[in-house]
Amino acid sequence: MNRKTKLWIATAAAALVAIAGAAVGAQDKYALVSPSGVAFADFKGYEDWSVVSSAKTDVLKVIVANPIMIKAYKSGIPGNGQPFPDGAKIAKLQWKPKKSTDAPFDVDVPDVFTQAFLMEKDSKRFPKSGGWGYALFNYTAATDSMTVDPTGVSDCGHACHVKVADKNYIFHPYQKR
Repeated sequence: MNRKTKLWIATAAAALVAIAGAAVGAQDKYALVSPSGVAFADFKGYEDWSVVSSAKTDVLKVIVANPIMIKAYKSGIPGNGQPFPDGAKIAKLQWKPKKSTDAPFDVDVPDVFTQAFLMEKDSKRFPKSGGWGYALFNYTAATDSMTVDPTGVSDCGHACHVKVADKNYIFHPYQKR
């Protein structure tokens, strides 16, 4: 991993701690439930979960996972052919980027929080999607609130993740540190 990538991951991880807490909406986001039945309440404490990876498209993304999923990653899943256990949870937190005005080099940093894409492993509740439930929650800065994404991403989420069925439906490996 090159220096720039390491710096970006470190910056994104620090931003997660600083910004995720600030992204808490005025309403109780933990009352929200996706069309597929994934409840935001199932992800309480996600602000303190371990960083798995980061990514950049038109937004900055930090991928975090609960202790069950981190333990599974560290045991070799999914590379060892074993599935992630029920109770494993992962969250992809997304921000619009902005150029840092403080850094002495060109770097994008998180600006406005936009979305939380959540995945929850529960083979009994989600048998048709490899045991994973998917949900997307949008953040609106103007009202400081989270809402369930109306596009029905619960189906789209699985359709996209079928491409990595051999990796137990997870795109991001646990990055070496």
